[in-house]
Amino acid sequence: MAHVSYPFKKINKAVFQKPASAISKDAIYWKKLGLPVLVKEFGAIDYIDFSPIEPHYFAATCSLRIQIYDPITKVVAKNISKFKEAAYGATFRNDGRLLISGSEEAAVKLFDVQSKSVLRVFSGHTGPVHRTFFTKDQVKVLSFSDDKSVCLWDIATEEKIASFSEHTDYIRAGAPSPLSSEIILSGGYDHMVKLYDCRCNETVLSVNHGSPVESTLFLPSGGIFVSAGGTEIKVWDIFNGGKLLANISQHHKTVTAVRLASNNSRLVSASLDRHVKIYDVSTFKVVHNIDFPNAVLSLGISEKDDVLAVGMIDGVISIRKREQPAEPSNENKGLFKFAPDRILTSEFVDVVVKNPKAQKEQLAEKHLKKMQFTEALKIVIKPYIATKYPERTVAIMQELLKRKVLHVAMDGLEEKSLESLLRFLKKNLGEVRFTQTVIDVSNTFIDVFESKISLFSEKNIFLYKTLQEEIKYEIDVCKRVSELEGAIGLLLSAAQISSHIDTIDHNDVLAPSTKARQEIIIDV
Repeated sequence: MAHVSYPFKKINKAVFQKPASAISKDAIYWKKLGLPVLVKEFGAIDYIDFSPIEPHYFAATCSLRIQIYDPITKVVAKNISKFKEAAYGATFRNDGRLLISGSEEAAVKLFDVQSKSVLRVFSGHTGPVHRTFFTKDQVKVLSFSDDKSVCLWDIATEEKIASFSEHTDYIRAGAPSPLSSEIILSGGYDHMVKLYDCRCNETVLSVNHGSPVESTLFLPSGGIFVSAGGTEIKVWDIFNGGKLLANISQHHKTVTAVRLASNNSRLVSASLDRHVKIYDVSTFKVVHNIDFPNAVLSLGISEKDDVLAVGMIDGVISIRKREQPAEPSNENKGLFKFAPDRILTSEFVDVVVKNPKAQKEQLAEKHLKKMQFTEALKIVIKPYIATKYPERTVAIMQELLKRKVLHVAMDGLEEKSLESLLRFLKKNLGEVRFTQTVIDVSNTFIDVFESKISLFSEKNIFLYKTLQEEIKYEIDVCKRVSELEGAIGLLLSAAQISSHIDTIDHNDVLAPSTKARQEIIIDV
């Protein structure tokens, strides 16, 4: 009778691997911003705004000054410090030549960026002014103050054109309309967001955000605006009477700033929870998240998303610049005989680099094939593989359990290998992917070595006792989880019974004619 050889089935390791998270195009895009450069200022970073013109300097308002940074060198290009008290909310005009800022002094100041000189001072507020903006026509200025008023100023005459005092608390947010220089949006700590029309000096729309409003902005269409405050971001439709279109609640602490990015197709939010989240404007779903070391107060994004600047509560500014792929220069192409464009592809020789990890893995399977179970186990419990690729170790252990030869493999281990095995079991007992296999291997270990524990080295005896304590702790945790599950089950059952009783009571109070109609329908 001829001997028939069957191919050896490879060990399945995929079942124990961690589920890989899908890498989206947005994640790849935003990760190209690169590593942050951290710059320390003297006070919390109140506001960040990028110049619309190249090289897109950004103004960071902090303490008693406005720092204008070069995003390429990450150093201060200009310093505007003409304030006696704290400066707030400095923003650029569309041409990048003028800068408007509020202050604790209740004054609104207009600066020439080049000379840093004060061109205008708009006086009239009685409280600190936290936000200032240029209107769409660029010849007027908006200011939002803690005196509960919103003012519109004419740059040329330095006069107040319009004023609204509809809020009942501090106004810390606002935005100019992208469609008309006469439309103003404001958000206050009274939870209200109001839309004004300066042509008739009236409030044309008022909505309740539900929390103190920290930031507002218009979407480019001008018919939709966004308000941020508390842990929520809300999207409102102006043309539909202030209808709520979306309620985004992805942060667990106060949202401090919202901005648009990626040619207005992405919404970016910053929060005291140390996260900056990026949403798709079409669905308002999170497409990327960036973590920071401290609570975030302000953020700014340059055109084409080349630079992201984030200001934190401790005075640190995080500057991330997009990594541009290096393009090959064509300046000297073909000038020399041995220039890169003259090298033929046939001259290259592929060099195959062997993967030592793959070789070790194959070696373990070769030992299995030859029924050398102890040797196979020794290879996969070595510290490098057991730490770096625990799923491979567990896969071999499970195969040995299936073949009912794990006790044979363990019996042949020496002290050093036993130490590695005990360390692996202790470390991975609480790992959900491996728990069942680790428990089965631990039981087999006890069966094999229970009578030989006293012969172990002191280190292995200590590891064995520690493993026992870990197992007891896991058992206690499981008991507590079971008790909690039972308590939750009782609560849910009680809630269902209560709901059923309420339904019965509701039926009892129905009019007799209604109940009669119901009975007739049931009979039919």
